[in-house]
Amino acid sequence: MTGLTRKAAGIGLAALLAALAAGAAAQQQQQQPAAPVGAADSLNLPPDVKILGKNDLSRRKATAIVNGTLITGTDVEQRLGLVRAAANNAEMSPEQLQQLRMTLLRAIIDETLEIQEAKALKHEVSRDEIDQSYAKIAAEKFNMTKDELDKYLVKSGSSPESLRRQIEGELAWDWLLRNNIAPFVNVSEGEVTELYQRLQAAKGSTEYRIAEIFLSDTPATRDAVMQNAKRIVDQIRDNGNVAQYARQFSEASTAAVGGDLGWIKLEQLQNPQLEQVASELNPGQLVGPIEVPGGFDILYLVDKRQVGMADPRDSILSLKQVSLDFPATMPEADAKAKAIVFQDAVKEMHGCGEVEPIAARIGAQVVQNDQVRVRDLPDALQTLMLQLNVGQATPPFGSLKEGVRTLVLCGREDPQATNGPSTDQLMAQLEDDRIQKRAQRYLRDLRRDAVIEYN
Repeated sequence: MTGLTRKAAGIGLAALLAALAAGAAAQQQQQQPAAPVGAADSLNLPPDVKILGKNDLSRRKATAIVNGTLITGTDVEQRLGLVRAAANNAEMSPEQLQQLRMTLLRAIIDETLEIQEAKALKHEVSRDEIDQSYAKIAAEKFNMTKDELDKYLVKSGSSPESLRRQIEGELAWDWLLRNNIAPFVNVSEGEVTELYQRLQAAKGSTEYRIAEIFLSDTPATRDAVMQNAKRIVDQIRDNGNVAQYARQFSEASTAAVGGDLGWIKLEQLQNPQLEQVASELNPGQLVGPIEVPGGFDILYLVDKRQVGMADPRDSILSLKQVSLDFPATMPEADAKAKAIVFQDAVKEMHGCGEVEPIAARIGAQVVQNDQVRVRDLPDALQTLMLQLNVGQATPPFGSLKEGVRTLVLCGREDPQATNGPSTDQLMAQLEDDRIQKRAQRYLRDLRRDAVIEYN
């Protein structure tokens, strides 16, 4: 069985770890309305009031009480510091910030319920487990020591304890899935055989790997939800991460896995409009928001393939990259002239044997790589490389600022056709799918049975 999946609701740890890129989270203070003139006259208060002790009401004031456990405004704000770093502190309207706070509050409530459930079943995540995970994250994700990560989190408007609490929730939930769900999931060999036969019969048909972000609405909230969906689309197109935004905002059950629907046929979308839109996408394209019953959908085409057929984009290439950089101090006219020389030199290349001499003549650098998959190249270059014969070069690409370059194709190993996933892989996929569905019901039951008081 493959790794267990995280819950559908809330914001996953992976999303926040990927988010901590840079910058301190801006702290916005709300302005309090002035008291009416004369309202405090009868109290005989001094004009210069000095507060004794530390004035930090947010640490004492509960935002929610979950089965007796307090969640304060500080807990939410520190988690907000992590998430805002995800978008490099992009500007957010007060409405967006408030919506994000509510999403984060729900995530912290879920974590609290998971930790409480594990403790009720006599399992408590130890401090050592949390410390080990924290140290691993510090070293592998940030190349920092624990002390350095402590300081970085504070600088990001968060705190070490906020991340440790989320780690504790993840570990508690994983333990619950392993002990209360996974052992009771059964997939028969007959089910796997039937699925395998259907896949074999579908060989040659097209499958799509799609990521989705679904936002629900009501007649009263339709316009606001649509505007929020448009902002999400704009932010993703401005170099945002689809999986990260799906984990944060999607209300679909796929939120826990970054919105990934896996490999599907378009009929499985069960919506003719979505089927039509998805069929027109190329890998790497985003579309939305699309109004569907109950809300709005945003779709991102990760990839597509023909079942059981070799995909040319899995070809392994042997390439030589020829690049010419322009010093920052070089006048623009001189840089343009050198770029024209580079372009003419590329036209002279007839085979990989001529690359080094021509590059040396114009002062360019050559780098060779013999293990490049076509699909690992940028989308625009994938199309070009599939059209080249061995010995041909791509047209020059780049800019005067970044330099210009070309790729010369020196060899290509075409992929072999596959029979698709094995029966063992199908067994694991079916098990994971059932674990995911039971996990959603499990968390739903924890929410239903909880006593939650909101401030």
